[in-house]
Amino acid sequence: MSSVATKLEPEALKAVVAGLTQAIAETSVTTMKAQNYHWNVKGMGFGPLHEMFQTIYEDHFVAQDDLAERIRALGAHAIGRYDAYLAMSKVTECDGHIDAKAMIANLRDDQRTIAGTLQALASVAEEAGDMLTQDQAIERGHIHEKFAWLLDAHLQG
Repeated sequence: MSSVATKLEPEALKAVVAGLTQAIAETSVTTMKAQNYHWNVKGMGFGPLHEMFQTIYEDHFVAQDDLAERIRALGAHAIGRYDAYLAMSKVTECDGHIDAKAMIANLRDDQRTIAGTLQALASVAEEAGDMLTQDQAIERGHIHEKFAWLLDAHLQG
């Protein structure tokens, strides 16, 4: 049975908000990492990588807002502090002082991590009867898997 956001049971609401918060945390850290890579990438692949990293961080910036707005629609409060997100994220920061190939592999792995977090969120939301959060998580998961695939293609050949 599907529930309206404001009608979720308290424990279901807590689980859905926790999943959304985890997704924001990982997206937030990856946003900063992609922007750092955008600023610091060097070498023969500079042009396309500079552009790809920008595409990723711009997408992720919007995604953070969308995820936080879903938390607010559920009647909860988003954390909104980078230090809190950094502490809970399965994605870690990087200072950008690595070569382009390592940047690509690192960001690809982060995309896979976020996709996994969103897949777990989709399951939690489905169990809670929150089809709108489930749909959002599935849609975002597809985007992160596509970014992972695009980054991985740069490492082939």
